Amino acid sequence: MNSIVYLVPLFGVIGLLYTAWKFNWVSRQEAGDENMQRLSGYIADGAIAFLKAEWKVLAMFAAPTALILAWLGMDEGTPENPIHSSWIISIAFLIGAIFSAFAGYVGMKVATKANVRTAHAARTSLAKALNVSFTGGAVMGMGVAGLAILGLGGLFIAFYNIFAQGQGLTSEGMRQAIEVLAGFSLGAESIALFARVGGGIYTKAADVGADLVGKVEAGIPEDDVRNPATIADNVGDNVGDVAGMGADLFGSYVATILATMVLGQEISVTDNYGGFSPVLLPMLIAGVGLLASMVSTFFVRVKNETDSVQNALNLGNWLSIVITLVASYFLVKEILPETLNLRGFEFSSMDVFYAIVVGLIVGTLMSIITEYYTAMGKRPVDSIVQKSGTGHATNIIGGLAVGMESTVLPILVLAAGIIFSYAFAGIYGVSIAAAGMMATTAMQLAIDAFGPIADNAGGIAEMSQLPPEVRERTDNLDAVGNTTAATGKGFAIASAALTSLALFAAFVGISGISAIDIYKAPVLAGLFVGGMIPFIFSALCISAVGKAAMEMVNEVRRQFREIPGIMEYKAQPEYEKCVEISTKASIKQMILPGAIAILVPVLVGFGFKGIFETTSSAEILGGLLAGVTVSGVLMGIFQSNAGGAWDNAKKSFEKGVLIDGKTFKKGSEPHKAAVTGDTVGDPFKDTSGPSMNILIKLMSIVSLVIAPYIAVQKTTAVVSEPSTEVVAVETLSKELSTGVNLSFAQGGIEDQLINFIENADSVAGKENWFNFVNLNFETGSDKLDSTSLSEVKNISEILKAFPAVAIKLGGYTDNVGAPASNLELSSKRAAAVKAALVAMGTDAARLESEGYGDQHPAASNDTEEGRAQNRRIAVSVRKK
Repeated sequence: MNSIVYLVPLFGVIGLLYTAWKFNWVSRQEAGDENMQRLSGYIADGAIAFLKAEWKVLAMFAAPTALILAWLGMDEGTPENPIHSSWIISIAFLIGAIFSAFAGYVGMKVATKANVRTAHAARTSLAKALNVSFTGGAVMGMGVAGLAILGLGGLFIAFYNIFAQGQGLTSEGMRQAIEVLAGFSLGAESIALFARVGGGIYTKAADVGADLVGKVEAGIPEDDVRNPATIADNVGDNVGDVAGMGADLFGSYVATILATMVLGQEISVTDNYGGFSPVLLPMLIAGVGLLASMVSTFFVRVKNETDSVQNALNLGNWLSIVITLVASYFLVKEILPETLNLRGFEFSSMDVFYAIVVGLIVGTLMSIITEYYTAMGKRPVDSIVQKSGTGHATNIIGGLAVGMESTVLPILVLAAGIIFSYAFAGIYGVSIAAAGMMATTAMQLAIDAFGPIADNAGGIAEMSQLPPEVRERTDNLDAVGNTTAATGKGFAIASAALTSLALFAAFVGISGISAIDIYKAPVLAGLFVGGMIPFIFSALCISAVGKAAMEMVNEVRRQFREIPGIMEYKAQPEYEKCVEISTKASIKQMILPGAIAILVPVLVGFGFKGIFETTSSAEILGGLLAGVTVSGVLMGIFQSNAGGAWDNAKKSFEKGVLIDGKTFKKGSEPHKAAVTGDTVGDPFKDTSGPSMNILIKLMSIVSLVIAPYIAVQKTTAVVSEPSTEVVAVETLSKELSTGVNLSFAQGGIEDQLINFIENADSVAGKENWFNFVNLNFETGSDKLDSTSLSEVKNISEILKAFPAVAIKLGGYTDNVGAPASNLELSSKRAAAVKAALVAMGTDAARLESEGYGDQHPAASNDTEEGRAQNRRIAVSVRKK
């Protein structure tokens, strides 16, 4: 393997050095007066307390899971169905889990430092406040991306040296290395789900409790120091929107790159990098995307109080995308060969670049569309504001309608992205499009994490009773932060859809199934159950927020009632009681939703193994994954956008809104209706909605990890001593360079192959196909007869004589049976011929096989003779 692979962990190290540099810069900024530091200390202590409690629970999950993975990894399978895993997958899982948790910790740590420093900087200017808050977000963004690239690149190099040193990309050892690497992604996504759900329950329980009693009942401002839940609310911004989001996008980043690597491992190419370019490309794109994000952070600036913060953030985002796009072009041209082929789909290196362009366009459009549906001043949010004029119920109706409407354009963009990226480079194109979209994750996360920091800064300014102009500056940042948080969630769900499709394709390949046939009742049942899972998952998350919020409401009411002097600033609320309620509730309630995502694929995959004679458990699980993906993407977009729109509809009242010719501000009846809508939308946008993308990917990754254990029986040809008699009407004889003298039919496949290989003008590729003349199978079977083996033996000798030649075997059938069964049988027959050639001494790396079912009939199916011609194996020379 070429030394260029060592650039990957180097990119990660550079990202972490940038993280340390900027972390120290934030720490050196002035933290304000003693009161501000005291309030910030409450928030930091509460966040650390939550993370410690969460980590204890996660450790109890990670340890037994690692042991189970180690036990499964020691299963080598059978000669017919080998399992390419190792007990080392448990180590990869634990490293992924630790890195994911640490990514969240880094983000939370810098956020709790940056919040008070942003509030103090807002005393001076908007420009300085943006610089501090965005730099805090950049620390998280670069830290998450740096850890992900370092972990993936470092483990890839380690596993290559352990399992596949000196072997080619398509070798069994390399396949084992990639499948063990999947444990890293499983660990990352597992922790991400618990962190996202737990953090989301925490923050929304506190937020809802604080709003219902503080703003609605007591009539005091948001983040008022008199509200006992305000510290818990600000802690929630850190553990949910920062630590949770950090772990979330860490897992997304890793899963996207891994999915592309799994598919790339199937591609056999000749290049200047030992044939490893399809696997190296996604890691290198991630690396240059990280560098592009680092450069772009220096352009996120404002000069005047009236400058647009949103435009400054957009400039950084666009710049990172453009730099990544240009760098990807040169990367693709440099490392990929001119043509590639995956599962029969041939494409060029430029097709791969076009797929990357599609991914970047999809990510950009998703952000623009999400911004439109959630930003203040736009039609959707304004429509909710207007409906607030007639009460709470119409506000809720308006928000639900906006959320549902907001699914249309994103789904059309996603569908177009899938079609175009597939048209360019097949399923590898879909996966590399997702990798291209996620390449700028560091910048996306920096912009996303900036929002909670600004929100906390506003809270500290309010609690510290700083001058009004300070709160105006932090409110300016916070309003933009609400929109960037929503666009970040739209970006994440888009990447989840593309990544899940790539993971699904990888699952199909490893599990050995050829298609998901919904005509089969168990598969259709799996599809419906999968579609239901996002709904029950959301119900559990929202219900958990409701339960914890009620406890919070009762505690806040108790303190207002039993602690005299709170409302007159004469007594300090017991903030720690509210922090404790949110911590305990979130830790307890996050377990069941997380268990659903992890256990359901395992239960379906192993529970239905061998139950149905004509339907494997892998097919049923495939149906389940399809249902989860479609339903989960829709639910994620709907909930995130509805919640974001409700939130900014409420914030619109802070400057005053015009409803039916009258101006309404905070404290008015329409504002109270908007607060209700925001309260309903809180768990939508910060708990269940953003968890959908992790749910989708985690279930796909769990399925990918267990795929070798539930794989359908692979076909191995039983090679008997071939007949020495060759059937021919007129025969030719030719001595090969190996000394073997072949006799074969004139014009037969042997004759055609030798002529094609020796002809200097013939071009290897997908256009040349030669049909076997005497290759026959028993009806409905993939077993080769003796005559067929004789012809396969001739092909084997030709391949020995021409060691540079690589071929593809294509299986075809008539259209008598069901299309899905035809496709499955043709795949098995092609695999049987490949297995026979391998058994005769041909290197498997020189052979591809794929079933094409009843495509491209050679004759009419009206007669038995025609159908017999259509049940054939064809050979294509792919390399000379």
